[in-house]
Amino acid sequence: MPSFLPAGRLWGRPSTALGAIRFGSTDASSLAARGASPLESLGKTIGGTAPRKFFPPTNAKVVAYWLLGSAASVFGIVVFGGLTRLTESGLSITEWRPVTGALPPMSAAEWDSEFTKYRSSPEFKLLNPNMDLDEFKRIYYMEWTHRLWGRVVGLTFVLPAAYFVARRKVTAAMAAKLAGIAGLIGFQGFLGWWMVKSGLKDDLFAPGSHPRVSQYRLVAHLGTAFLCYTAMLWNGLSILHEQRLLRNPTAVLKELDVLRNPHLKLLRRSVGGLAILVFLTAMSGGLVAGLDAGLIYNEFPYMGTGLTPPRSELFSSFYSRRADGADIWWRNMLENPSTVQLDHRILATTTFTAIMALLAYTRLSPKVGEEGGYWSRASGVDAGCIGNQHAPVSRPDAPCGRSPGRESGPVNGSGSAWKPIVGSQKGNGHERYE
Repeated sequence: MPSFLPAGRLWGRPSTALGAIRFGSTDASSLAARGASPLESLGKTIGGTAPRKFFPPTNAKVVAYWLLGSAASVFGIVVFGGLTRLTESGLSITEWRPVTGALPPMSAAEWDSEFTKYRSSPEFKLLNPNMDLDEFKRIYYMEWTHRLWGRVVGLTFVLPAAYFVARRKVTAAMAAKLAGIAGLIGFQGFLGWWMVKSGLKDDLFAPGSHPRVSQYRLVAHLGTAFLCYTAMLWNGLSILHEQRLLRNPTAVLKELDVLRNPHLKLLRRSVGGLAILVFLTAMSGGLVAGLDAGLIYNEFPYMGTGLTPPRSELFSSFYSRRADGADIWWRNMLENPSTVQLDHRILATTTFTAIMALLAYTRLSPKVGEEGGYWSRASGVDAGCIGNQHAPVSRPDAPCGRSPGRESGPVNGSGSAWKPIVGSQKGNGHERYE
């Protein structure tokens, strides 16, 4: 997970345990002056005597691995959905049966029934009037596999999510996020059928019509998949980041100092803007796919005889639906294949340039370079202790592996030695000292 991103949050608050560190004092010396260690607030959260709540203070690491696996599955189905679009298989199944449609036709009679339904569609009558049953089976299996994969994504997310909540493996905030992602997956399935339905309308039988799904609905379907993928990936990486910080709370204090540095503000804002730019470029690609705009100009960087098509082609009155032409600009931007392809080229080139510029900035800027070096030192504190689960947990400024009870000399403002006052299991990072 990028080090400049906040740990443990996406559309919500951080976990209780990590928040105990993050929102406490970030100055180790001031904590020592008050007779407290950086682990004290964490110890109160985890090892205190308060009544046990249903949700734990931290998320289990297995939840992170499951979320990352789910994100990989969503990534795969997006790629396969692109193949389904390229093979023009998406309109081969003319019904939406979420349960009974999980099985393909099993007999000759069932195949004949499905083929009969497809022969009544605009795509068959206008584009594939000579298609036989064997050719139909090939495109049918492409769309059926895509829909089956969607069902698998839903089941492998909802069922484990319910298990993790029931077994107290996630925090209350994470449980709410999982419920939101589950709802997003269900909504994604509905959008998929809503998109397919737009390519089966009777008005597509009109002369001059081209049977295909609405590019607007295709973008909605694709955009929701991107949101699902991002939510799964972000939360999975956040949990792993949180677990790493909880094993070494001292690094949290120095990490927060680095994140507050004004030199990194521009970097954080640039990364956020770049993420939006990547998303817009991908959605622009959805418009290109929905309109088959990539088939018009297939050379780069030229489009015909120049870098751009003629202005009369880019902003044609053909796409305007109002007598005064007030909608000519935005309709050409979203419905004119030539303009949509040009927009996508501009966005893609801008995105690539922005990524390279940000990479150069992080490598060549002296201020960011200095903070990067400080970040490495901050993240490397007590690195040897992280992998040693049986070593006693030291106070923040104690050498790795030295027991607080064996420290000699005054170590806090009152001159008393650091002693463990709350503990659960030896060396698990949940003790606090005073």
